[in-house]
Amino acid sequence: MNLTLTDLAPDDPRMSADIAPLIRTLRPQLTAPAFAAFAEEAYGQGLRFTVAYDATGRGLGVATHRLLATSRGRVLFVDDLVTAPESRGRGVGAHLLAELERRARAAGCARVELDSGTANVHAHRFYHARRMTIGALHFGLDIAPDTAPVTPPDTLPVTPPDTLPVTPPDTLPVTPPDTLPVTAPDIAPE
Repeated sequence: MNLTLTDLAPDDPRMSADIAPLIRTLRPQLTAPAFAAFAEEAYGQGLRFTVAYDATGRGLGVATHRLLATSRGRVLFVDDLVTAPESRGRGVGAHLLAELERRARAAGCARVELDSGTANVHAHRFYHARRMTIGALHFGLDIAPDTAPVTPPDTLPVTPPDTLPVTPPDTLPVTPPDTLPVTAPDIAPE
């Protein structure tokens, strides 16, 4: 498949016409105004939007990515990698990921990293097939918007470390691994 990869900025009309619908296949709750606001803010933070166009000019996939300096070295982090549902399995995602790997090498990165939803087993297969490994678990805490005034961090109560209760490790209950319940994820056969 002949694809042309193009980086778009938020003020490009193709951002809302081509990229927003692709991102919304992954995040359907994202409205058009919310996408525009996200794209503007994230672009200012270094996020780049690379879209894969076919020969007719139709956007078939997008990768959103940024360079990060981390304690593990420089990383190209992929925020989103999305292929239009009707174009999956045709090499669009592989083409985008190969381009991101090329850019990471050119930028002196040590790794390409991304997060993938735990239930997205098709994506996991795709990433494993491209030599990507699971190197960490990503934890999150949803914070609901609050109308109460924000307490400045320097006024929050802090418990001194030497007053925190500590349970000695040798008194913690341990469940032998062979007695742990194991449940298999619901994976539909292909």
